[in-house]
Amino acid sequence: MKKVIDKDESRGRSLYDWLDSRHTFSFDEYYNPRRMNFGALRVLNDDRVAPGKGFGTHPHKNMEIISIPLKGKLKHGDSHKNSRIITPGEIQTMSAGTGIYHSELNGSDTDPVEFLQIWIMPEKLNTPPAYQDFDIRPFLHKNKMSVIVSPDGDAPAKLLQQTWFSIGEIEAGRKMEYHMHQSHAGVYVFLIEGEIKVDDIVLSRRDGMGIYDTKNFELETLQDSHILLIEVPM
Repeated sequence: MKKVIDKDESRGRSLYDWLDSRHTFSFDEYYNPRRMNFGALRVLNDDRVAPGKGFGTHPHKNMEIISIPLKGKLKHGDSHKNSRIITPGEIQTMSAGTGIYHSELNGSDTDPVEFLQIWIMPEKLNTPPAYQDFDIRPFLHKNKMSVIVSPDGDAPAKLLQQTWFSIGEIEAGRKMEYHMHQSHAGVYVFLIEGEIKVDDIVLSRRDGMGIYDTKNFELETLQDSHILLIEVPM
């Protein structure tokens, strides 16, 4: 097993009057040649946006983008006339493909919104742009890692890449084993809340860890924890 460890305090940061964004990988003005990506995982941003503010209309091309709200209301709009507000328990996916313009704004004028913005490099380029959103709450179960994204349609959401996203809220004192869905894959563990141990490495709130060159690994919760696992081709 090989691994990379990205502690919370080592992440990059973009701080403006309306945005506090933490970057696990190189993004915006944060550049770290060691942290350009983890396999097909290119961006993992942890964003907090002030009330009534957000990312105005801007373009993307040839990238799979997933947004996971943690608190508040996230308002999406795009050049294909999609318009939606999603909240915790929902997610949205966007295949930029040949090109799409979109905006991601705080849907509240009184409370901040917090969300994860994740970019995955696609398996094929120049596909038709597409947007979808999903209510994942029926798929979530206490003390279980639930698959919310897969390439084969077995999960609520699908991306144009061999990637699986699993998320769960797990009580302290639990052990679970993760088995890779494919060879030559890696899993990026992102701890949203809590404390866990993976291969004798303790991860705390907002720490990340990439695991590869193995078929499986064990995860143990040391505190009640909210965990995101992203499996991608390496």
